[in-house]
Amino acid sequence: MKQREIAVFGGAHIDRRGRISGVTAPGASNPGSWFEEAGGGGFNAARNLARLGHSVRMISPRGGDAAGEMVAAAAAAAGVIDCPFTFLDRKTPSYTAILENDGNLVIALADMELYQLFSPRRLQQRAIREILSASDLVLMDANLPEETLSTLVSVASRDDRIVAAIAVSPAKVMRLRKCLGGLSFLFMNEAEARALTGMDAPEAANWPSLLRAAGLTGGVVTRGGSAAVAFDRSEACLVVPPALPALADVTGAGDALASGFLTARLSGFDLAGCLRYGIAAAGITLRSPFAVSQDMSASNLEQAVALVPAPQMLS
Repeated sequence: MKQREIAVFGGAHIDRRGRISGVTAPGASNPGSWFEEAGGGGFNAARNLARLGHSVRMISPRGGDAAGEMVAAAAAAAGVIDCPFTFLDRKTPSYTAILENDGNLVIALADMELYQLFSPRRLQQRAIREILSASDLVLMDANLPEETLSTLVSVASRDDRIVAAIAVSPAKVMRLRKCLGGLSFLFMNEAEARALTGMDAPEAANWPSLLRAAGLTGGVVTRGGSAAVAFDRSEACLVVPPALPALADVTGAGDALASGFLTARLSGFDLAGCLRYGIAAAGITLRSPFAVSQDMSASNLEQAVALVPAPQMLS
């Protein structure tokens, strides 16, 4: 796979995760452990894409604090070219999650107010315009304000490049409603797809038609360990993820799927091939306690994709 120029706009912050040791007892004190690392949908994807051999620039607001320094160090460790907007008098955003013993999410709190300061006018800066112009892929997440996302999609989609987005959450995916037609792909789970369409799909195969009707021309809907569905303008397919012997942590799996999928797309793979690579990348992450697996690499991805079942093409 060739190295490509990629620009990522979105969340780059601190992820704090508490994991319950035993059976979850709602409304009570639960014994467990605490873990902290750099995270954010866009930043997780950026680090995966860099580990897969691409030249990746990360553009995101950040505070002038120790948490911001932690994010900068994580970018350097992954080989991401860090291009932050730093607000010295503000704190770096954070995401705090409580996980069950099996790694599934109980509840989370997002302190993301700083991202609202990433206004559309920042996209007019010469350095940002040059980054966009040189990019083969522009990826964003829905942590940014609605008007900024719309402007970014409008600017990025003027040339022949892939423009993609990560939904982040059911609430935040709604910020992408006005620019769905300009996206090549949107990566989401079923809860986010329901929020976007206002409908539910009795079968995974129903999501492409529902999302196309909402104005989206391409996307991927994940469903935990069940079949994921991908579609573009002309076709759709399903792939069932291979069973994993153990689930370390679900955090970052969707971001990894986007990274594997887009890496394959940049290399000219068809839709089914892209979904297989995405699921393989997610599997690497699900076996890791980190949101971005240290085992993510082009060679390991090639080995992992061999374990992913053949796709089912949809009519």
